[in-house]
Amino acid sequence: EVHLVESGGGLVQPGGSLRLSCAASGFIFSSRGMSWVRQAPGKGLEWVSTINPGGGSTTYADSVKGRFTISRDNAKNTLYLQMNSLKPEDTAVYYCAESNGARGQGTQVTVSS
Repeated sequence: EVHLVESGGGLVQPGGSLRLSCAASGFIFSSRGMSWVRQAPGKGLEWVSTINPGGGSTTYADSVKGRFTISRDNAKNTLYLQMNSLKPEDTAVYYCAESNGARGQGTQVTVSS
């Protein structure tokens, strides 16, 4: 059974940084592309970033390009999202997702002064 657990969310001021983590189990982590998606209050799911199984290829939504960095440690079965220069519009619940569609329970990120 696929199990994804996000952590690292919290309250941060505009311009600040956070690093999200996603611990994966129940599947061969190193064989699957992984993504981060987010859902802002009252809005639908928004794709944020994707990384290929080996970690050598990444893509980003225009809204986060240059500010967020996705990475993975296949030895630790863990996915990361480094978020810098955070803006109030980045406020959302952030989910990690594996390529077959399973998602974790999410972690709340709130950007506010």
